[in-house]
Amino acid sequence: MGEHSVTFLPDGAVKGSRIDYGRLVERERVHGSLYTSDQVFRDEMERIFYGGWVFVGHDSEIPRHGDYLTRDVGLEPVLMLRNRAGEVRVFSNRCMHRGNKLCSQERGSARALTCAYHGWTFSLDGDLVAVPYPGGFVGDKAHLALRKPARTEVYQGFVFATFNSNSPPLEQHLGRGKALIDRAVGMSPTGRLRLDGGWIKQCYAANWKMLPENDTDGYHANYVHASFLRVFHSQYDAINNREEDRLSRVVDWGDGHIAIDAAPMYKEPFEWLGTTADKVQEYAAQMVAARGEAAANKILVDGPPHAVIFPNLFLGEMNIVMFQPLSAGESVQWHTPMLLDGAPDSLNSRLIRQSEAAMGPSAFLLADDQVIAERQQLVLKGRSEWLQISRGLRREKISADGVISSHISDETSNRGFWSHYRKVMQQ
Repeated sequence: MGEHSVTFLPDGAVKGSRIDYGRLVERERVHGSLYTSDQVFRDEMERIFYGGWVFVGHDSEIPRHGDYLTRDVGLEPVLMLRNRAGEVRVFSNRCMHRGNKLCSQERGSARALTCAYHGWTFSLDGDLVAVPYPGGFVGDKAHLALRKPARTEVYQGFVFATFNSNSPPLEQHLGRGKALIDRAVGMSPTGRLRLDGGWIKQCYAANWKMLPENDTDGYHANYVHASFLRVFHSQYDAINNREEDRLSRVVDWGDGHIAIDAAPMYKEPFEWLGTTADKVQEYAAQMVAARGEAAANKILVDGPPHAVIFPNLFLGEMNIVMFQPLSAGESVQWHTPMLLDGAPDSLNSRLIRQSEAAMGPSAFLLADDQVIAERQQLVLKGRSEWLQISRGLRREKISADGVISSHISDETSNRGFWSHYRKVMQQ
């Protein structure tokens, strides 16, 4: 759990043994103890990561029956696999005999799952099918199948699971966030993504909530990523010195789903990729053939989303990112390039190289963000104070369907995340 620290909560925030999250999350500020309290972290595991829908993986990662991978939902180790019928299943990665971890490798392929401790064997549907030396076995195999989440559902290839049988349907949880996933998937000429480029994991000595906050914060780039912006001759100052949000904006889509939308800034196809159409002609032609000229042109001008799907999925333009909480003061950010099924190999190779340059441990962006998050966590371990999220509160715009947006330097996205967080944590 990291170093021991004393967490100070404001007066009236604890009622009996329960925390009143309405006292810790206000419209214009949040309390620092939300990042440091072990009790808050335990509540988050129960109410957010076990009580709601969580992103687990992508079905392209397990293309054949018997393929599996190991992940974590909150602190719960899980297996995501494809059974013989071709269905994606999720199980707790724990043998039903003595609780040993069933699969230790990050990924693999198997005809059945056998525990390395005593050899109990489970089918790809989680059923207990064999027990060595059965003469001493007592019990009913039917009652010893692998535990699984209450529901597992797939949207556009993205696999989500919940341990809460009372959770609403996945599509209700996603809400307007479905459009953000659709936008990512729409970059592929076949309407399918490939997440088979390999994952890189970056461990942060910081609370998991700092990751989605930072990834949709448009205010910090000129300071945290100054060297990156100088190299690429950024228009950041020009954009931020204008009051209008027509060039780029931050958006609260509701239900904790938040984004930076840079699409209004782009005028020509592939500006978001840092290239021009003549250099990716084959891909551009594929998109026109698949979508029609007008629709393809809009996709190729707007580019992919830059958005968080609450609580742990980040559609980071041409990267897919997962946030994994470990403790109140430690987390892991996973990332992999978002490869496009059916696109030319040359384009997908370019996406891999760009992912390495932006997101790798020695890259332009991720290491900068990690340093800032860890400095913040270090300070908050002392006597926690309030953190301000009020920037731009008086210049937000609300659409007819309730979407809130504002200038890219405003904290609308932070407020959207915390507003939903408070709602979930108060349930």
